[in-house]
Amino acid sequence: MAVWAIGDLQGCHDVTQRLLEKIRFDPAVDRLWFCGDLVNRGGQSIETLRLVHSLREVSHVVLGNHDLSLLAISERTPDEQRRVNPDLQGVLFAPDAAELLAWLRGRPLCHVDRGLGWMMVHAGLAPKWTTQLAERHAREVEVRLRGDGYRKLLKNMYGDGPEWSPRLQGSERDRAIINIFTRMRYCSPRGRVAFEQKGTPGSQPPGLYPWFAVPGHAHRDLKIVCGHWSALDLFIGHGVHAIDTGAVWSGKLTALQLDAEGLNVVQVPGRDVPAPMPKSKQRHQGSHRVGQHTA
Repeated sequence: MAVWAIGDLQGCHDVTQRLLEKIRFDPAVDRLWFCGDLVNRGGQSIETLRLVHSLREVSHVVLGNHDLSLLAISERTPDEQRRVNPDLQGVLFAPDAAELLAWLRGRPLCHVDRGLGWMMVHAGLAPKWTTQLAERHAREVEVRLRGDGYRKLLKNMYGDGPEWSPRLQGSERDRAIINIFTRMRYCSPRGRVAFEQKGTPGSQPPGLYPWFAVPGHAHRDLKIVCGHWSALDLFIGHGVHAIDTGAVWSGKLTALQLDAEGLNVVQVPGRDVPAPMPKSKQRHQGSHRVGQHTA
């Protein structure tokens, strides 16, 4: 038996299949952990979602920001849905969309296996959150996402504020929790998320830190595996294993064996497409770059 965590798929179905073949995944004995962002940008989102759904009995999935965005768009009118990119339209107008989206809405924001010694999130944790606090805050949102009020939650989740505080209530509290679990990269020691900062460590302004390296952050009793931050590539440090290696941007798709004695990482090439150009370079190369993907 092997337990594998896999980085952001982002609609790269063929790449995902190649990775499962390379790790010799056997659903009779092996288990999979998917770090979120199953859909968007890769051109095969409906196929990817169907594949992961078919593995639901032998896998754990956490929600990423692209997954939540898909759920929010699914609550809009058909005319509004036809304005999104064709990759997401392929999910929204599929004959099995209702089943797939209902299943996706039931996925958690974090998954914990204390026996194995791991926690999985899509993006990160607030500096003062222990793993126990993180679980508690994730469950707050998950209960609402799976309940009768999920439409209101999805409608109100967009926005870069407020900064996390345990005193927050209502939609602002839900939004702050969702932002931390699904959009965190850099933050201040107080936990203010710097959403606009997406580059590699060292590129950020003074006073901001990678979420896992904030001075004085809470002690965490589990190793953490996450995705979301493709600019990090494969990063292992501070008790964190970040495995979004940019498969959708012609990088690689990464699998990390969680129950291995040592470090066992398996990778396959991602989509054969140009990598996104950093915004700083886009500004210097003129208006002909309008429409270039961003990470």
